[in-house]
Amino acid sequence: MPGEVRARIVSPEDFLSAGLVEAGRLDEIRRVAERYSVAVTEDMAALIDPGEPTDPIAAQFVPSGAELMTSAEEFADPIGDERWSPVPGIVHRYPDRVLLKPTLVCPVYCRFCFRREVVGKTPAMLEPAALERAYDYIRERPEIWEVIVTGGDPFVLAPRRLAAIVQTLDAIPHLSVIRFHTRVPIVDPRRVGPALAAALQAEKAVWVAVHANHPRELTPAAKAAVTRLVRAGVPVVSQTVLLRGVNDDEATLEALFRGLVAMRVKPYYLHHADLARGTAHFRTGIAAGQRLVQGLRGRVSGLCQPTYVLDIPGGYGKVPIGRCAIHADDGYGGWAVEDGNGDRHAYPPDPDKAKMRE
Repeated sequence: MPGEVRARIVSPEDFLSAGLVEAGRLDEIRRVAERYSVAVTEDMAALIDPGEPTDPIAAQFVPSGAELMTSAEEFADPIGDERWSPVPGIVHRYPDRVLLKPTLVCPVYCRFCFRREVVGKTPAMLEPAALERAYDYIRERPEIWEVIVTGGDPFVLAPRRLAAIVQTLDAIPHLSVIRFHTRVPIVDPRRVGPALAAALQAEKAVWVAVHANHPRELTPAAKAAVTRLVRAGVPVVSQTVLLRGVNDDEATLEALFRGLVAMRVKPYYLHHADLARGTAHFRTGIAAGQRLVQGLRGRVSGLCQPTYVLDIPGGYGKVPIGRCAIHADDGYGGWAVEDGNGDRHAYPPDPDKAKMRE
């Protein structure tokens, strides 16, 4: 079937037969699968070391009984999509841009996903009438400058369906940017062939944001998939979620962001993990995240620096939460600027100290 996700491990029994879990964990995995969708591609499964209990790829895709524990602060809709959904398939949180969700199918189901309550469920596709109503919503609002096609994962759609979405949006005069959010180039890179790249061609600017969390995900096949997009004229950025036990150390983030930039991908956002139900075991503290981001400042090129952001629970939007490097210094009415080592310097330089250096 065109657009069908291929080569996936999609049931607790599949995880067992693939050697990703031990037989003694089968009931645990079944209980998780009753509540949340489970799936991983063979590409990602091949990266997992089943003998390593803390394998960072397994942590992202192999279900765990920890997901059945819900903390008091967690939500079914942690970033408030429903609050800002005026018609099915549309989320209009910011004045100049909307999300368009034509499908709720993903090639993999990340165990930390903020949409884990709805992805992989039925109906998996937006009905044609509902999709047309979503287009009408965009057409009727000239303030909308950008459409972000997400889901689910839009790259699981057949190229002809992707092309139809691009062509429809390309024909809306007031739109300037069409952006796709996808895991596919990383987790199912063979899907990114010439037909998919051709489907993204438009007069308007088309961007792709890929999701990668660990440097081991940047396989030769993933690099080839991204190269096909770039050579088709599609600029690519990345999103990463800060995950405890996966990438919450400077060396791992450094390797990931360097690897992305070397693939011609600009790291865009480093997300603080959302308050989705059953994901407490993935979340770091914000202070720990700030220290990691500050530590990267002096280690890697500015090209490798994403913005550390938090999606405020309840639908209040995304905000940067990295530590501010500049602070008011009332001692002489100027500022104190903190360098990458944590040392503070007066700005402008303290006049008395400046004279002493002359």
